[in-house]
Amino acid sequence: MASVLDRDTAFENIPSIKAKTLRINLNPDIYGTFSEIGAGQETARNFFRSGGASGTIAKAMSAYDKDFSDAIYGIEEDGRYVTQPRLKKMLTHEMQLMEERISRETHPDRLFFSYANTVATIDFSKRYKGHGWLGIRYQLDPQQKDYDEIVLHIRFKQNEARLQQETLGVVGTNLIYGAFYKYHKPRKLLKYLYDHIDKDTIEIDMVNFSGPNFKDVDNRLMSLQLIRNDMTDAVMFGPDGNNLLPATLLYKKNILALRGSFRPVTKVNMDMFHKSYDIFLRDQAVDEDRTIVIFEITLSNLKASGEIDERDFMDRAELLGALGHTVMISKFQEYYKLVEYFNNYTKEKIGLTMGVNNLIDIFDEKYYRHLSGGILEAFGKLFFKDLQVYLYPMKNADTGQIMTSNNVKVHPRMKELYKFFKYNGKVMDIIDYDTEIMHIFSRDVLKKIINDEKGWEEMLPKGIAKTIKDKNLFTKKLVKAEKA
Repeated sequence: MASVLDRDTAFENIPSIKAKTLRINLNPDIYGTFSEIGAGQETARNFFRSGGASGTIAKAMSAYDKDFSDAIYGIEEDGRYVTQPRLKKMLTHEMQLMEERISRETHPDRLFFSYANTVATIDFSKRYKGHGWLGIRYQLDPQQKDYDEIVLHIRFKQNEARLQQETLGVVGTNLIYGAFYKYHKPRKLLKYLYDHIDKDTIEIDMVNFSGPNFKDVDNRLMSLQLIRNDMTDAVMFGPDGNNLLPATLLYKKNILALRGSFRPVTKVNMDMFHKSYDIFLRDQAVDEDRTIVIFEITLSNLKASGEIDERDFMDRAELLGALGHTVMISKFQEYYKLVEYFNNYTKEKIGLTMGVNNLIDIFDEKYYRHLSGGILEAFGKLFFKDLQVYLYPMKNADTGQIMTSNNVKVHPRMKELYKFFKYNGKVMDIIDYDTEIMHIFSRDVLKKIINDEKGWEEMLPKGIAKTIKDKNLFTKKLVKAEKA
């Protein structure tokens, strides 16, 4: 059986929303349901308005009343409705109904789909701009047993509910169109989600592809695309490689963040983590069950050698995942921006683990010249509320001196400012560090790996050297971007 794409290539680059919906409506096999909660039935409306929808739309519904919605999809454990589990239940329920009510014998060529969204638009006070989950579960071949699925999360930036509803309808249409006609180019599918809307209208901060036609798609690379395409400022993914919604993961949590290149992750990185984590948990205000550790890599770090080497990025992610850690990729070159981001989701304790060089950079005025309040404005945001820096010492290569918060050299103009934060307990030294590993630097390990030198294995956490060798990490060439 020919794929959807093969049957009709004449409309490959149709620009308008009406043309997109009409192409789907005129396809005799695409057939499915629309279930939309929270912002009207804006996606379904686009398909109805273009004409020919009777052969495409099996059902369009909007279970707005909470009791009615619960009767259809069940009650969520947390009692919320704008969540990924709710979206998944909607997709599953509607697809099951499709399978039960439409005979395959009568319609052997039908390609079933279930589109759903659950959103909250801007509130009356306009303090909360709203967000939503969108997804489609579908098939590209009627014989396909396991469905493909695309799920994404958006944040609204517009200040009027009507505009947000219209934007949602456009994004939903772009998602359905992309699912059927751009599935073989997932990177471009992501870009096409912004067709006919401005980038400053919504933020897409999470997406996951799954199913047989996406078996070769690595969702961590899709996260990277969201950052590269300016769709969001930060993305996160777990040890299993699936993307995570930052807001859900960070919500009301104590956060300990470690920034680095992790190229590769070394014994020093792990010593920094373990020792600072122990200090972090000793704080009486910190509940371990409500605490998350994040290994963060900045986009500028990924671009340090020019263009982003996707294979290099994946190698770093592979090792951090093997160690069971959650990874964040962000645009926040300055630490205060990272802390500002965290403060959007939690008011609990935040800890930053860093080396001496990072601390010296924080007290460098050149990074804050774009701010009207300069370094004082940045520090007001950085050390606002309950934040603490855990400082890992560094050995001076020339003198052999151990550099700590007590003898670190900051710019003379910054000395008094530094003393203020130091004496107010905002900077805490890690004192039980491993003196035997202070000579280890990621850049030296990487050089040894690339040059096939000996001795680098002992510089890495247990099992990591074997993973690097088994998977041939940090030795492959740049992965070329997808064509067209």
